Amino acid sequence: MAVLVGKKAPTFKAKAVVDGGRIVDDFSLTGFEGKKNVILFFYPADFTFVCPTEIIAFQERLAEFDKRGTVIVGVSVDSEFSHWKWLQTPRNEGGIKGVTFPLVADPSLMISRNYDVLAGEYDYDEQGDFVFEGNPQAYRGLFLIDKEGVVRHQVVNDMPLGRSIDEALRIVDALAFFQENGEVCPANWHEGEKGLTPTQEGIASYLAGK
Repeated sequence: MAVLVGKKAPTFKAKAVVDGGRIVDDFSLTGFEGKKNVILFFYPADFTFVCPTEIIAFQERLAEFDKRGTVIVGVSVDSEFSHWKWLQTPRNEGGIKGVTFPLVADPSLMISRNYDVLAGEYDYDEQGDFVFEGNPQAYRGLFLIDKEGVVRHQVVNDMPLGRSIDEALRIVDALAFFQENGEVCPANWHEGEKGLTPTQEGIASYLAGK
């Protein structure tokens, strides 16, 4: 698993469905640089079971991310047409109608490969044929990309394990706290709590106050 934290996020230009139903051909994260943080998350597939719970949960908290200057972008290996159909399907029929943040299509698997969340890889078999080994879907990867386009946080879950939207919000708050105050965030830090200065004296003072 590649560690992308501290590095520029891999760039891409791909087809996506935006605003809940409009297909665009050249969606890119570069338009957010200098303006917004990005939560880029990968999920295995449209029309599955855990995935809609996560996507709808992000939608329900979208305003909270927005007030923190952060946009949400989802990616799977499905086509833009599959995304579009899923977005038009009512929730009581297994769809995600009402979701408005972008869903990026990655049928070539290249975006998932570049972020190293693909559950398999291409290799040569015993006959010398170039084949895909494993599952050609993405694990549940999540990346916080700052306004400079640098990855500041990443976490990857196996496919059966849904992620925490609360934790995604907490890590956005932690980054903002550090950038605004110059203090670091200790274990289990949440917005409104104090941080600590990254010195021995600062750590001692923080621990003494616990």
